[in-house]
Amino acid sequence: MKQPLEKWLYDGIDAITKSVCLRAFMMALLTLILMIPIQMIDGVIRQRQATRSEAQNDVTSSWGGQQHLRGPWISIPYTHRWLETFQRGGQTETLSREEKRWATFLPESLHTDGDVNNEIRKRGIYQVPLYTGTFRVSGSFNKPDLGQWGVSPEDIHWDEATLSLALSDAKGIVQQTSIRWQDETLPLIPGLASHPSEGSGIHAKLGNPLQEPTYTFSMVLHLRGSQALTFSPMGKDTQLELRSNWPDPSFQGGWLPVHYEGTEEGFQASWTIPYLSRNLAQQWPQESAMLEAIHSISYGMTFLPPIDPYRMGLRSVKYALLFISLSYLVFWLMEVLHPTRIHPVQYLLIGAGICLFYLLELSLAEHVGFFIAYVAASMCITLMVGLYTWSVLKSLPQASTISGVLCGLYGYLYVVLKSQDHALLIGSIGLVVALGSTMYLTRGMHRRAPCFPTQPTT
Repeated sequence: MKQPLEKWLYDGIDAITKSVCLRAFMMALLTLILMIPIQMIDGVIRQRQATRSEAQNDVTSSWGGQQHLRGPWISIPYTHRWLETFQRGGQTETLSREEKRWATFLPESLHTDGDVNNEIRKRGIYQVPLYTGTFRVSGSFNKPDLGQWGVSPEDIHWDEATLSLALSDAKGIVQQTSIRWQDETLPLIPGLASHPSEGSGIHAKLGNPLQEPTYTFSMVLHLRGSQALTFSPMGKDTQLELRSNWPDPSFQGGWLPVHYEGTEEGFQASWTIPYLSRNLAQQWPQESAMLEAIHSISYGMTFLPPIDPYRMGLRSVKYALLFISLSYLVFWLMEVLHPTRIHPVQYLLIGAGICLFYLLELSLAEHVGFFIAYVAASMCITLMVGLYTWSVLKSLPQASTISGVLCGLYGYLYVVLKSQDHALLIGSIGLVVALGSTMYLTRGMHRRAPCFPTQPTT
């Protein structure tokens, strides 16, 4: 004779097996329980994503990071003088103060022509997109005028005037270079002479009063970087032309190319940015204000793989609740429409197999790419669940139906993942179709199976 606890468990499981409603509640409960391993898999994906970032940072720390080119601009130091009035002992005193400031002047025209050669380096199993670029920078400046701020000619330190070009990561410079200034060739010096704390870069000392109406410049910069390449529109008339062997760039910043041609071998793109659209003045009496302003505007591109397996893995995990629910719905309909019964433990094992899909997808995607990993993982889980269903139900048609539905669900999920802009629309249509199909198939369920068993279990 069964003990009371054993009899209670036996009767409870038997009631769940025979009751349509209790089986539905049981599957809903199992679905919520399976969200625990899903959240653990989500954490694994994020951890692997962080490990990939560490590997990329390890490579770029010695090669060169994301590059943002800002400049060139002219910096001219001058002595700013003012009177300061204060009270002392009931009397008003006035002191003369002075400080050194840097006036900044941006170019009238700036043209950059660049050729970027992209390559993929590996650190372990992780890929790091790198590039080496040759940039031909040319343009012109008008004569700097400090008189507009009331600066006396004797307070201008022409001997300390510099031409500066800021870079995000100066160690990416691979060749020594110089700048052609009018008819002179000036050597370039590391660092920003006026505000070295604002970032890395290079500069050249102009060294003489700038009295000509126009000054032209040109230079060739060989630069290495990774993942991203951006520029600031420093010229009153800014033009940029780039060519690269990267087939799928992602353009970023405030301006898109006015001309773009892309093929499997690479792309060509050009930008033209007029003065009125950049919201940036041509000169400042203090360079700190200029640096703050140009940091906020940029344009360029990122060189990242079009399909990130970790981003796609995180997106697929977000649909795990929907996927498991639809899978259980198929099994529930099969039990309602056919005289079959599946044990709760078997439901749990089937759900665990579906959860393993996301972990298998991630582990394969790190080696063979997302598409192949997705197909292989979905085929593996579909075959495993189909064979298990066949062994449990002893019915090849029902096992084939389950396998076919799982294949359809995996295909549906892949379409949702790829169509990021239309994911809500596709998901809504899928839910409507699933609900409508369920309503149609269960329209006569009240005549075939009661919600709760009519006879008490013994």
